[in-house]
Amino acid sequence: MPTGPAQVLSVTELTRRIKGALEDKFPSVWVEGEISNLRTPQSGHVYFTLKDINAQLAAVLFRSPAAGVKFKLQDGLAVIAFGDISVYERQGQYQIIVRQLLPKGLGALQLAFEELKRRLEKEGLFAAERKKPIPLLPQRIGLVTSPTGAAIRDFLNVIGRRFPNVHIVINPVRVQGEGAAQEIAAAIDEFNALNAAGTLPLDVLIVTRGGGSLEDLWAFNEEVVARAIARSTIPTISAIGHEIDFTIADFVADLRAPTPSAAAELVVKAKEEFVRQLRDCQTRLAKDLRFRVADMRRILTELASSYVFQQPAQLIRQYQQEVDDLRHRLGQATGGALAGQRSRLETASAKFGLLSPQSRVVGWNARLDADQRRLDAGFDQRWQQTTHRLAQASAKLDLLSPKSTLERGYSITRTADGKIVKTVKTVKDGDLITTLVVDGEFESEVKPPKS
Repeated sequence: MPTGPAQVLSVTELTRRIKGALEDKFPSVWVEGEISNLRTPQSGHVYFTLKDINAQLAAVLFRSPAAGVKFKLQDGLAVIAFGDISVYERQGQYQIIVRQLLPKGLGALQLAFEELKRRLEKEGLFAAERKKPIPLLPQRIGLVTSPTGAAIRDFLNVIGRRFPNVHIVINPVRVQGEGAAQEIAAAIDEFNALNAAGTLPLDVLIVTRGGGSLEDLWAFNEEVVARAIARSTIPTISAIGHEIDFTIADFVADLRAPTPSAAAELVVKAKEEFVRQLRDCQTRLAKDLRFRVADMRRILTELASSYVFQQPAQLIRQYQQEVDDLRHRLGQATGGALAGQRSRLETASAKFGLLSPQSRVVGWNARLDADQRRLDAGFDQRWQQTTHRLAQASAKLDLLSPKSTLERGYSITRTADGKIVKTVKTVKDGDLITTLVVDGEFESEVKPPKS
């Protein structure tokens, strides 16, 4: 049994000794596990648990290294974490402070590429209907690329060989490394701003660089570059890497060229081809003009040999004769038309006399008098018929009235509650009854008949 404590440590002191021992023993480790309990508070730090089938380990990924993670963290994702083992003193919990995080299996950059591609495609940034057409022969081309790379040399060589008259404006940027994506996006926006202001009109915009690894080309997979290309009002061509290389910029751009040299070939045709087309047009135009001139000469010859040109005086005399004939026919037609109009006017005048207001008033008065007479006769007849029917109904009513019945010697007897006595069964001995006769009424008491 211990007799007493030789040294008493506080919880904080003991925790710090354990923390120091762990940090000395495991300064840097690689740990493989599955993410669970993922939390991302407003601070930007990421908290999660690394677990496998038998154990789990708390993990924290602070904001600065979390910004460098190129793929989306989610529960259930298998990852490989690199960091330092430490102890979170407040909870007395050991944890790994992650400095680098990689997905297990698929590389981080490739996973980030697929995730961004999937998200932008869902937004419609790759849709064919939003693609702008590339001009046939652009006069000014904006170039976003490194001024020292092989891409610009290849591009300028092809342009100089095919059509040296094209004006090319270069906006130099870094095409790989930290901050390259931001420079590329800013150059695209700058070209669009100058074009919109009319300061530097551009017909087409080309974003290009030479080949390289996925890491070298990564600036063109950044969302900031994709958004800049998507909002560009200038038609855009992406020419990044080699033919087998695909970037997010290729999907967003209006046209993808497999290489910088191919972009130069796509954006302008060879000058010799334009010259050949112009010569073909010139040949067809000259041929068409010769045909038109020959056709017009034939028409002119036909006109010159026609009667109108051979005997113009005779033709004029014929027209003069036709004019005289037409004048005579017009006079006859005018006289006949005037006579007809005069006859129709007289007929209309006679009708108007019959339809004058005075004549119509006289007719209306006659019709009104006749209607008045018919109305009076009808009223007298109806009055007599109604009076006769009323007299007949009054006689019948008097004949059937109770008063007439009483005058003939009949009477009406009622019980005390007002019911009419129709049979002796209605009353009994001692009941008071009221008898109504023609000149009044009297009461009686019911008594049995004398035997």
